[in-house]
Amino acid sequence: MNSLFSHIKIRSERLFITLRTFFKWLLLSGITGVLCGLAGTAFHLCMEFATETRTQYSWLIFGLPIAGLAIVFLYHICGLQNDPGTNIIITSIRHEDGKIPVRMAPLIFISTFITHIFGGSAGREGAALQIGGGLSAQIARTLKMSERDSNLMIMCGMSGLFAALFSTPVTATFFAMEVISVGVFYYTAIVPCFFSAVTAFGISMLLGVKPLAFSVAVPELNAVNVLLAMLLGVCAAVVSMLFCRLLHKSSKLLQDKIKNDYIRIVAGGAVIVLLTMIFGTDYNGAGMDIISNAMNGEARPEAFALKLIFTVITISCGFKGGEIVPSFFIGATLGCAVGGLIGLPPQFSAALGLVALFCGVVNCPVSSLLLSVELFGAEGIIFFAAACAVSYILSGYYGLYTGQKIMYSKMHSKYINRHTK
Repeated sequence: MNSLFSHIKIRSERLFITLRTFFKWLLLSGITGVLCGLAGTAFHLCMEFATETRTQYSWLIFGLPIAGLAIVFLYHICGLQNDPGTNIIITSIRHEDGKIPVRMAPLIFISTFITHIFGGSAGREGAALQIGGGLSAQIARTLKMSERDSNLMIMCGMSGLFAALFSTPVTATFFAMEVISVGVFYYTAIVPCFFSAVTAFGISMLLGVKPLAFSVAVPELNAVNVLLAMLLGVCAAVVSMLFCRLLHKSSKLLQDKIKNDYIRIVAGGAVIVLLTMIFGTDYNGAGMDIISNAMNGEARPEAFALKLIFTVITISCGFKGGEIVPSFFIGATLGCAVGGLIGLPPQFSAALGLVALFCGVVNCPVSSLLLSVELFGAEGIIFFAAACAVSYILSGYYGLYTGQKIMYSKMHSKYINRHTK
């Protein structure tokens, strides 16, 4: 009898601890999601304003070098002249690089807005991950949370801002869990990240942010078309490696050759101004309109290469933003161009290219497949799975974030635990 009561007591205590933990994270992720939803909506509206203003007043591009001086000045006075960017968010979850500075969130918000309104070629997700990580890290410090709980909060912030900005809550959930250490999912984060992402997504919808989604016709499912999707995955893998390699190498080269941050960003801004005068304004900002055109089968064959060059110069010389939306642009226009050559409908191959190149640069095949469903629907999932699988395997150990780790070899069942390059 005593053993029965003892067993019941132990089971009751375990149930209590489980329920207490569950409801604790429901509350914390809800709070984080609300804050990230509000911040993400404000950021989205600011980016829309920046894009509309730059489009209306095309002469603003000539102010890009001076705007660069303002960005460098802001980071210097805040003591973040050696800004690690999104990498500090990623590595902090593995206890490697210490605390995330709270000033990182407003700094990246303002500097990304400046970059966009003056025509720098950059995305938004780098800012989203840093703002979300910075906000949630501050919440954790305020509540005096343990290190492990603080790490979960940071992942909540990452997923919340990503969901608010891109309207893809399921992708945001798994991206926050997958991007840190490829090959190892942080399953303890699934409830906090999901509820944070869904809450932030709901807040952004209530405040008028339109979901990002496209409608593309899916070709007939047959062996030939699947093989063509895999061929497009090969192209995406090659371009993803080139993109990541150029980003990291050019950044290091510019820092070595032009050590003064002010001179470096002015020079880079001047090059972007010159390139804009030669090739036009299609490659400034995030380029969401060009992505939409690619989904309608309209893209210049050289567009992916020019966007790659514009983005590499913008980010390498010190302007702020992100690389994922430019990777959407590069992938969509690449897919549109290649699709017409290999026999796939350009509209659908643009969608395949977008998702496959995203997979190649972030090394997150599960998140990429979920992104394809949230952006394009589930009908073409076999094609997207084929393209992503090939892109993931063939893109090697390159990645946008050098703080990311590949835990297991892509080619063998072997533990390697190495940083991306």
